[in-house]
Amino acid sequence: MAACPEQGWSLLCNAVLLFEDTGELLPDGRVVDPHRPLVATA
Repeated sequence: MAACPEQGWSLLCNAVLLFEDTGELLPDGRVVDPHRPLVATA
């Protein structure tokens, strides 16, 4: 695993690039859009 928190990403041991905004770039080039949970406001 490699991480570059100042740029907002981590490279996992399975070759997935994981972004701070919860997006992902998979080894085959597919993109997983950010999927932050909705926050309820009171």
